[in-house]
Amino acid sequence: MNGTLFVTQLLVVALALVMFGLGLSLSTQDFTRLLKYPKAVAVALALQVLVLPVACYLLIVALQVPPLFAVGLMLLAASPGGISANLFSHLFGGNVAMNISLTAVNTVLSIVTLPLISNWAITTFAKTGQVVPLQLGKVAEVIAIVLVPVAIGMWVRTRQPALAARSEKPMKLFSAVVLAVVALGAIAKEWSSMTSTFADVGMAVVAFNLVSLLAGYYLSRIAGLDKGMSTAISFEIGIHNSTLAIFIALAVLNNFQLALPAAIYSVSMYITATLFGLVVLRRHAPRLPAGQGA
Repeated sequence: MNGTLFVTQLLVVALALVMFGLGLSLSTQDFTRLLKYPKAVAVALALQVLVLPVACYLLIVALQVPPLFAVGLMLLAASPGGISANLFSHLFGGNVAMNISLTAVNTVLSIVTLPLISNWAITTFAKTGQVVPLQLGKVAEVIAIVLVPVAIGMWVRTRQPALAARSEKPMKLFSAVVLAVVALGAIAKEWSSMTSTFADVGMAVVAFNLVSLLAGYYLSRIAGLDKGMSTAISFEIGIHNSTLAIFIALAVLNNFQLALPAAIYSVSMYITATLFGLVVLRRHAPRLPAGQGA
């Protein structure tokens, strides 16, 4: 139990560092930029808030995912895009500026949507009382952990832009290392649990990741967006903030089983995202300079 508490505390620190690093890279222009691309924003938010939860629910039903894992998978679906989305978008020719803006907006939006979707999933799948829905106090706790470090990072950037510019890359690297150490520590600690439950939820996790990436790209293209913008959206909604999902599962809902889908996802998504970039995007969207579309 002490080990689990220690991992939970490290998760809080890691998540706060990641959010602070995100704040260092943000400015008010990242939010106002979205006004120039209303169509892209509308497509991205519709995919994140509506399409992904529905797709996740259909996968859960089709693959008969056990109740607690179903809640954990819905928790992952409701989480905003992760910082790794920016890296993948850069590598495969996406509009990275749009990724940064969408990550900021999705993070803020998730403060509302994540509790709503999570509580709906708990009511729908975990009807036997294994999980207590998110209460107002817990929602406030999540808001503090997510938004306060982002706000501090943005404040530092405003007051000390030179310091923020120098600190941005080292801070991202440091937070990524801390995050990796915490994630690997949690995975190593519960490796037997993960491997024993992979048959129950692993296929659903991988399928959800692929559906998210493919829907993000092809539905954006169908909507008339250029390749760079579609690539940005595909990674934004296809690479979720699994740390936030794990944090809520362990620290807020106090249930390790809920964290297993996100834990599996945190490893598998690097493989699926890379294959998606090499197989799909390299065929349909040659690499472009960061921030440009086709």
